[in-house]
Amino acid sequence: MEQPALEILNANRIMTIATVRPDGWPQATIVGYANRGFCVYFLIYRTSQKFENIAHENRVAITVAREPGQLRDITAVYAGCTVREVMDLAERSRAWELLAKRHPNLTDLAPPEDAEVATMAADCKHLSVLDYSQGLGHTETVTIDADEPARP
Repeated sequence: MEQPALEILNANRIMTIATVRPDGWPQATIVGYANRGFCVYFLIYRTSQKFENIAHENRVAITVAREPGQLRDITAVYAGCTVREVMDLAERSRAWELLAKRHPNLTDLAPPEDAEVATMAADCKHLSVLDYSQGLGHTETVTIDADEPARP
């Protein structure tokens, strides 16, 4: 059975990303994403506030969930991540392929120009999985160590 956090990440396409503005205020926005395991790829414009915020502080929080039919159906992932711009050409190409597969509306477009759009990778470090099917408010935490697999 797949790790519950990965099931949720693999089943969705939109996430909320919360960054910290240079003045200390939080800013939360939504972005489309695709993931390879606990590495979450997304695109942002270089002229955006989000890009400026990440350049100032690369620690972010993300949330992924879908709207449930009933309260007991709530499942979600909350994660603290470090974000980096993907500079390696092969990784950037793989990220684009993952994004285009998860977001078919991108397939009519050419990969974005690096001067305008940055390919970003959020490497999940600390995750919480919310699963109301196991009881209201049921949460499990997962810590990701680069040298070890995810562990609950």
